[in-house]
Amino acid sequence: MPRPSDVSGGSLLDRVAVLPVVVLDRVEDAVPVARALVAGGLPAIELTLRTPVALDAIRAIADEVPEILVGAGTVVTPGQAKQALDAGAQFLVSPGSTPALLAAMAETGLRFLPGTATVSEVLAVLESGFTEMKFFPAEASGGAGFLKAIGAPVPAARFCPTGGITVDSAPSYLSLPNVGCVGGSWLTPGDALARGDWSQVEQLAREAAALRRSRGFDDAG
Repeated sequence: MPRPSDVSGGSLLDRVAVLPVVVLDRVEDAVPVARALVAGGLPAIELTLRTPVALDAIRAIADEVPEILVGAGTVVTPGQAKQALDAGAQFLVSPGSTPALLAAMAETGLRFLPGTATVSEVLAVLESGFTEMKFFPAEASGGAGFLKAIGAPVPAARFCPTGGITVDSAPSYLSLPNVGCVGGSWLTPGDALARGDWSQVEQLAREAAALRRSRGFDDAG
């Protein structure tokens, strides 16, 4: 069974320090937002499967913006994992984990981050053979303090915390040795997307890229 770190391209957690988490209502916004993130220095995007256009948006980015790593988030059923693969997704992220969902994501051969929110869930994912995971909803589930507390007793687990994190709170997570990256929805605010303000998205990406550089990631991703 493939592991996230075994798939070509290496660990997703080591790809970026800030992973943009994006919800799109219009497929025509997909390529511009991806290009704005790249221009701002972020070579990855997680498009959530929360809207009817999500799979088409992933497909558009995969076809037209090859310089960005495009993934599918909010994968909540085994079938969605295969759909995301067929649309061109290069990684998967789920808000939670079940044995069937873990198996389906692994079956795609893509890198993926299964969701966890408790110590028991972390241990269950580790028992299934996966060491890299999402921590969600981060702020509501104990935030950076929770991840710091479990670092010593569960050192094998590494996380991408997502949910309620801002540019101001991100450094408290990124300072932890068991955190590889954070998920950031603040990079693509709804009002900016609604008016097509790609320059704002690019500027927010630049601010996030500064956090990326502070973690020692090179600009090539």
